[in-house]
Amino acid sequence: MEAKIIYSDGIEKAVKPKNGSDFSLEELQDIVEGYIECVFMGDKIMVANEMGKLYDMQLNIKATKIVRDYGYQDTIVGNVLLCERNMIR
Repeated sequence: MEAKIIYSDGIEKAVKPKNGSDFSLEELQDIVEGYIECVFMGDKIMVANEMGKLYDMQLNIKATKIVRDYGYQDTIVGNVLLCERNMIR
């Protein structure tokens, strides 16, 4: 699986960690525009903005559908990173 950013407007963009193997905390915070929260889904992980709902960030329909397909009933807002678990340390 290739890592990708899913923007709240539905646009997706393939990304790679700067060091070639795993994303730094700074990279993750830049993507989600703040503190990170991780949603674990088997061998995948979704990184979202921990305070996104409090900041009234835009609903991310694609990301919400993905986490609901894994049994979560949460709503995802803002930009997210979707990648393999081993790409986050």
